[in-house]
Amino acid sequence: MRAVRLHATRDLRFETVDAPLPPRPDEVTLRVTAAGICGSDLHNYATGAWISRAPSVAGHEFTGVVTAVGGDVAHVVEGQRVIVDSRHTCGTCPACLEGNGQVCDDLGFLGEKIDGGFAESVTLPARNVAPAPEGVPDRHLAMVEPLAVALHAVRRLDAPEGAEVVVTGCGPIGGLVALLLTRAGHPVRVIDLNAARVNLVCEATGATAATLDALPRFRFAVDTTGAAPVISALVEAIAGCSRLALVGIGAAKPLLDPVHLVEREITLLGCHAYGPEFFEVAPMLPDLAPALDAFIAAEIPLEAVPDAYESLLAGDSTGLKTIIDCAVAADMGRPGE
Repeated sequence: MRAVRLHATRDLRFETVDAPLPPRPDEVTLRVTAAGICGSDLHNYATGAWISRAPSVAGHEFTGVVTAVGGDVAHVVEGQRVIVDSRHTCGTCPACLEGNGQVCDDLGFLGEKIDGGFAESVTLPARNVAPAPEGVPDRHLAMVEPLAVALHAVRRLDAPEGAEVVVTGCGPIGGLVALLLTRAGHPVRVIDLNAARVNLVCEATGATAATLDALPRFRFAVDTTGAAPVISALVEAIAGCSRLALVGIGAAKPLLDPVHLVEREITLLGCHAYGPEFFEVAPMLPDLAPALDAFIAAEIPLEAVPDAYESLLAGDSTGLKTIIDCAVAADMGRPGE
């Protein structure tokens, strides 16, 4: 089958590989229909930060149709469209038993711990799939995972009703955070060096463009960049008795003065992946459809993924999300064309 595998840092290859093994009793096999390229995919490719096995089929944002189920699986059936939880958890540690799989003692992700969804087919734990809502296109189902990440950050921030929120970064997560906040009635100011992305997010969500050096007083912010200078600037500018949610992943380095946090009563909130939000975002998809389509920069075949990684890392895209059509080869049209 056709697949895209990460072999090492900066070594991503489109290849023909064996089809996945049939599902064990607690597994399912999917025919992957659509997948999304995530910023963490690019980070792993560029830095090797989370390479724990190689080669590994990349991709943790995807959707598909069940083609086989293990004998112990009852919540989905063959032929059913499903959404996919990207987290690979142990299910037995205290965090998992408390419903906090995003901080599982042995947390990993599809595409790293096991093969992911940048392929025509994949076998994965049955607990990682749930029935998809009817009538939602595959390209939107592939965005459930980043939407869940964005919703988790919004929930962690817990801004009061109607409070203004500053969002730094207009990548996929930043755009989706802005979308969810504006839909909840919050005025939002977005900041990014990429003016085209800022304009896109503002048009799609109703947010307002801003700059770090000219912000009015604010008490609530979400950083999706992970960039030390941006986080430091937010901490310096944010008002007292405030909350700052951090969802971006960057280079680890000292960047905060704890005395400043104490004296200004600034609360920092780490936001890693998601919890029950995964099951909450699917019903939102029909209402969010116009903005989701505005965020999609391109739909590409599997063969084009390695080049797309390089283009995205170079900052060549003005859109937010690249969707992979895993069912169509580069030299073929869509079914029916």
